[in-house]
Amino acid sequence: MKTVDCLIIGAGLAGLLTALELVDKGLEVIVLSSDKDGVESNSYYAQGGIVYKGKDDSALLLEQDIVSAGAGLTSPDIARMVASLGPSVVKDLLIEKYGVCFDKNDDDYSLTKEAAHCCPRILHSKDSTGRAIMQALLACVEKHPNLHLKKGFAAVDLITLSHHSKCLTDIYHPSTCVGAYVMDMDTSTVDVIFAKETVIATGGVGEVFLHTSNPKSARGDGLAMAYRAGARIMNMEYIQFHPTTMYYPGERRRLLSEALRGEGAKLLSTKMQPFMHNFHPLADLAPRDVVARGIYQEMLSTDSPYVYLDLSFKPREYILDRFPDTYHHCLSRGYDITQQPIPVVPAEHYSCGGIAVNGKGQTTIQRLYAIGEVACTGLHGANRLASTSLLEAVVFAKVASDDIAQKIPGTTYYFPPVDEWCMSEHKVDAALIHQDWMTIKQTMWNYVGLVRDNQRLSRALKMLEELKWEIDTFYSLGSLTSDLLGLRNGVQTALLITQGAIRNKKSIGCHYRVN
Repeated sequence: MKTVDCLIIGAGLAGLLTALELVDKGLEVIVLSSDKDGVESNSYYAQGGIVYKGKDDSALLLEQDIVSAGAGLTSPDIARMVASLGPSVVKDLLIEKYGVCFDKNDDDYSLTKEAAHCCPRILHSKDSTGRAIMQALLACVEKHPNLHLKKGFAAVDLITLSHHSKCLTDIYHPSTCVGAYVMDMDTSTVDVIFAKETVIATGGVGEVFLHTSNPKSARGDGLAMAYRAGARIMNMEYIQFHPTTMYYPGERRRLLSEALRGEGAKLLSTKMQPFMHNFHPLADLAPRDVVARGIYQEMLSTDSPYVYLDLSFKPREYILDRFPDTYHHCLSRGYDITQQPIPVVPAEHYSCGGIAVNGKGQTTIQRLYAIGEVACTGLHGANRLASTSLLEAVVFAKVASDDIAQKIPGTTYYFPPVDEWCMSEHKVDAALIHQDWMTIKQTMWNYVGLVRDNQRLSRALKMLEELKWEIDTFYSLGSLTSDLLGLRNGVQTALLITQGAIRNKKSIGCHYRVN
């Protein structure tokens, strides 16, 4: 057992930035990364950029764009806070403190415009903005002796007074998190880490869908843990599907940044005709849920497995300078984007819902925070405005770390006696895990995907409830592995999304129902 000031579960932008801010304030922090290299996260693969401040821009204009994209469900207070604090926090932390190199035109930052933004205000680093940010933060991690990045470690369950304390009367305390059971993925051993404050920053849920732009680690781990601990979960039906991921048979979908359309790329049918004007006045620059459904409808009406995204009319030198990663990836798959269009399909990209938090990142469980995509701050409402995910992560890393650092010195912390982790030595058949994952993915894509109706959702709910019972049964009897842990969390996450979609009878934002 180890006790630390703060345990952060997840090593994306939100988790690492929170950790760096806390150790700068003199606290000891452990960060868990399930990736053995410590870099795998949605943040690392983010391409487009992060919201900053454009020429003649203002906090009010940004707030209005966020609220407009959110389809009436955005929290006004949170939108105002993020729009007000966001650009200055990006400047103070990412640019000045941690030295992230964003693209410039001479002495000015190169700002691009993305869908549903009223003006160019997006900072970027070529077409690999997330990688540039994460590399800058990771370079700072090694400099702090009080920041312990544990690579290849995953949280199994949160430890709470009501669920795990051996002192029976602790059930009368308010719901409180005191740390987590943590697994070393190399040895499958599980230890206890007590923490004065715990932060969940585990990212998204894409792995529960057949097609996703997310890495494999985005399987809803933090969401499922928080739900089992009793935290409030909300808005899970609002799953944003990115309109453009590269269609290449036999491979995971590779995100093709919205910045491509922001810089003029056009969506074309398989007959090389534009079609988005049939679905929205903004055509290719419509909100991404509208674009994703437009592509989906075009594919259905023409019985096509994909549509095309075309940037080939732009100068070759411009494309190579602005989108080098995209160019080289597509070329390795046989597509030269300077000369020909790219086949694309929609894929799950971002969860607008998650663990409910307040304006400081606090969940409904004491001593537990959630930040980044795993949290539901209310900023995104029913549909996320492009490039606000990284902005939200930066702002809430700042406010959460400030709140934690202020709270710890004046608080007396209680850690209860708890049992050590016990597990069976029975090995679970890998074929069962694989098959159950495929059932989850197919069910979610076909029945809880871009277009939903009551019959599809009802069937999905029944299938997932039965599957969860089976998974819980062999989880309780089996030897713990990362794959088994992910399956347990994945089916719970899929159920939460499906239950939210069934309860919400109205089409709002990226939750689209035909009945």
